[in-house]
Amino acid sequence: MNWLRSYPREIQVFLLASLISAAGGSLMWPLTTLYVYQELGRTMTDAGFVVLLQSLGGIGGQLLGGTLYHRLGVKKLIVGSLSLNALCLFALPFVSQNWHLYMITMIFVGLFNAMSLPAIQAFIGFRFADRRGQLFNIVYVANNIGVALGTALCGVLADISYHLTFVLNGVSCALFAGFFFVYLTKIGEGERTHVQEEDVHNPGRPQVHTEKRPLWLLSQVRVYLYMGIGSLFLWLGNSIWNTGVSPFIVSSGMLISYYSLLWTLNGVLIFAGQPFVNFIRRVAARTAEAQMTASALFYLFGYIVILGFHNYPAMIVAMILITFGEMLLSPAIPSYVSEKTGLYAPFYLGVAGGIGAVGRVIGPYIMGVFYDAGGLHPVAWVAVLAGILSLAFFMLHHYVQRKAVSLPQSSS
Repeated sequence: MNWLRSYPREIQVFLLASLISAAGGSLMWPLTTLYVYQELGRTMTDAGFVVLLQSLGGIGGQLLGGTLYHRLGVKKLIVGSLSLNALCLFALPFVSQNWHLYMITMIFVGLFNAMSLPAIQAFIGFRFADRRGQLFNIVYVANNIGVALGTALCGVLADISYHLTFVLNGVSCALFAGFFFVYLTKIGEGERTHVQEEDVHNPGRPQVHTEKRPLWLLSQVRVYLYMGIGSLFLWLGNSIWNTGVSPFIVSSGMLISYYSLLWTLNGVLIFAGQPFVNFIRRVAARTAEAQMTASALFYLFGYIVILGFHNYPAMIVAMILITFGEMLLSPAIPSYVSEKTGLYAPFYLGVAGGIGAVGRVIGPYIMGVFYDAGGLHPVAWVAVLAGILSLAFFMLHHYVQRKAVSLPQSSS
């Protein structure tokens, strides 16, 4: 892979660690609703409620991660949140027999996992500012190679034991925390980044946030609001996979591995489909804002396919379309935020991620209610409507950026 050799060894090691972490994470998350529905014997509404609670914790984690980045420092925030997440994952096999304790633990899983996300994205944007756009994309690709490996195994491991997927996810999370501890210690937590003259890693210099500044940052709605709401509806619609497609596959008599194969396809295509997505970026979506709009179109077309054809081949086609949408969107948001907001990127990554996570909160529960009421058909209608609203808000975000200006790159 000649393209990877052009990057420093530091980046190559970072990508390998991200791949391993993603592989571990993907052992569990596609199976959460099936675990509640099949193993614990609960309804799909209950399953959707668990994912709702986990996502609610994720909203808090996104906001905390973005706000505490400059106060705690990148090392304490990332290593601490990943370590606590690993402990919660190890606890899941022991608490799952108590329904209420299981739900509380899932809230903390969502909280600690999400706390590390804006911190890792901001760290990449700060440390590798000269090539952040490329690096966001290849980190995304590496993560999804891990997802392809993990989802290829998750169905097989779940047939053996769901608890095994929890433990292996915890192991990968603990290894990722250990990697960041060694990595950040080696490079020096307090070293300067490429963001003007600010020391963004030193927790002893919290000059980035004053008492009034967060309110001022929130007033810059052009930067995050429409993009965040577009993500909200996108993630709401995408809940169709876990709280619509997965129970449909099981109730149709197919093996769980058929569902995990869809996510394996997702991971493989994210790597193999890069030339096609790069072509779209060159021809029709050159800016991050245009890539968000194009992404929403692919998601919408995928939902329409599921609505029109209730069979496994249609789900494969829908997964292909939605994967292309995901490939356009996932690197675009952190790249846009890092470019437009400079030193304030951790805050805005957390806020935008928190708004988008609302879709993850309400989506599974809404989909679960509709699935229990009428199966896959009404769920697909909800996804199509959400896709239309997502497209509208991303188009609005694209429009307002024509008059928007970048935020100051330092606090001086």
